[in-house]
Amino acid sequence: MSASPPELLIGAIARLLAGCRNVVIGNASPIPGSGALLARELSGGEMRVTILGSREYSDLTNGGVELFDRAAQGRVDAFFLGGGQIDGEANINLVGAGEYPRSEVRWPGSYGSAHLYFLVPRVILFREEHTRRVLVPKVDFVSAPGTSPAGVYRPGGPWKLLTGLALFAFDRPRKRFALESVHPGHTVEEVVASTGFEFDRPAQVPATPEPEPRMLQLIRSKIRGEIAETYPKFAASLAA
Repeated sequence: MSASPPELLIGAIARLLAGCRNVVIGNASPIPGSGALLARELSGGEMRVTILGSREYSDLTNGGVELFDRAAQGRVDAFFLGGGQIDGEANINLVGAGEYPRSEVRWPGSYGSAHLYFLVPRVILFREEHTRRVLVPKVDFVSAPGTSPAGVYRPGGPWKLLTGLALFAFDRPRKRFALESVHPGHTVEEVVASTGFEFDRPAQVPATPEPEPRMLQLIRSKIRGEIAETYPKFAASLAA
């Protein structure tokens, strides 16, 4: 049985997190949370997964403040950030669309995104929607910059961009994305047409691997049960 789009993304995330020791998942992130739990299972339980909003999978006693402290101490290997807008230099906008401060559309706000973007070595930008509305030439407001000038202390930053269509890698020195793979059922031409910024790509772009049978079985059983503690509606949408 082939993987559904969410299952494909969960499998892709689990592969990206391989080798991490400590992964933190923010709020409203059922797919990254499922991917992290799958990566932990595949690692034999060696990976520490913290899911904000969970009682079972979080030992934070002071919420975001403690998370920021851990990141500053180098104790978070990977984190996920999204944005209402993401541009070709990996700048993200969580404030709103339109000219600030009179933004036509307002979003939740930046919170600690810039802090984590500077400190966590593997920041994975994640957004299911892959359209020119989201992936723009230049964000309307920089909630967190993708790169920093020389001399700025910044051990962290963007590493990958995963969407509902494709996976990109980010080249920090060149401030540019490169297409790594296109999800099954989609094409490079579709990705180009749906992306508002330019990016590099090889002559032959591979397909994103589907979850292996064992991964798919885990997603539909153990991981489905584990993520239900925080996201019951999402868990119910996964095949049993």
